[in-house]
Amino acid sequence: MGTKLGRIRRPIVSVAWLWLAILPAAADPVTLRYGQIPSTARSVSTLYLSIVRQKGFLDHEQIRLELVPIAGGTDKMVAALDRGEVDVTQTATPYLIRAALSGSDATAIAGETANPVYSLIVKPQIQSFAELKGKTLGLSLPVDTISISMRKLLAVKGLGEADYSVKELVGTPVRFDCLKRGECDAVPLGQPEDFVAIGQGYRRLGVSTEAVGAFQFQVIAARRAWAQANKDAVVRFLRAVGAAFRFIRDPANRGEVTKAIVELTGSSDEIARQTLALYFEPDRGVMPKQGEIDLKGLAQVISFLGEGGAIGPPLPDPDRFVDLQYLRAAGLQ
Repeated sequence: MGTKLGRIRRPIVSVAWLWLAILPAAADPVTLRYGQIPSTARSVSTLYLSIVRQKGFLDHEQIRLELVPIAGGTDKMVAALDRGEVDVTQTATPYLIRAALSGSDATAIAGETANPVYSLIVKPQIQSFAELKGKTLGLSLPVDTISISMRKLLAVKGLGEADYSVKELVGTPVRFDCLKRGECDAVPLGQPEDFVAIGQGYRRLGVSTEAVGAFQFQVIAARRAWAQANKDAVVRFLRAVGAAFRFIRDPANRGEVTKAIVELTGSSDEIARQTLALYFEPDRGVMPKQGEIDLKGLAQVISFLGEGGAIGPPLPDPDRFVDLQYLRAAGLQ
């Protein structure tokens, strides 16, 4: 009797050990240093960074994100990456493109803000684009996509670059301050600052999407060599980012996302709801569906940089500035 039981038990124990052996090993926890643009830290463009942590998407992938503010604005992000101060960073695509053309090892590994909606906010007494002639506009740096899209909008409305003067101001809060001080007659503002400004009596003349229909404004970038050496961690990070964007875009989560915007930006519930309606009713392609990179939108950025003389001919292919293997491995592209 005992002999028979022993013969029966041994195969069962063996099968159990075999089953345990083929279970996937738990991923090792990894800390990633993430370069963040200080001027956008409390804007809706960084909403996914709040959601990815609040909903436990990073914890699920055993990723800890250490946010590292990079002083100086968007144009400093790739340099910080090249110096090894951060592992991954958000950056506007014109700066990534120019850095890569100058020898940087940086590459885009995921999409962040795709086609931003920037409102051209003006002083209350200005009621038309024609009234901006001879006025001062607070734009970002010439190479920045904010400046590019605004110049396109002004051109569509009949204003050439000789018709207005420009103050170069990096960051939505800085431009808004210029408008409030009366030193700027018009500035492009993102969300929620544009709705705040309208609530304070300023006027919205137009939005950037009237002139630019497809763009790849911001991306998450990493050094190619580092990303290749840390592929598993990169893929896990991007899976978490993809989950955050899917959560934001799901209509069933609208109330929770509205609350997250209020907590992040300090805006009212009404402004948060207006912002989401602006993005998704109809869908204006502001946010990626799950972190994918729009190569056509990136090609548009390259075309605009060429038009403005920021890069010379022949214009490079957008594939030169991206490495899609990590998005593909995560099932996101």
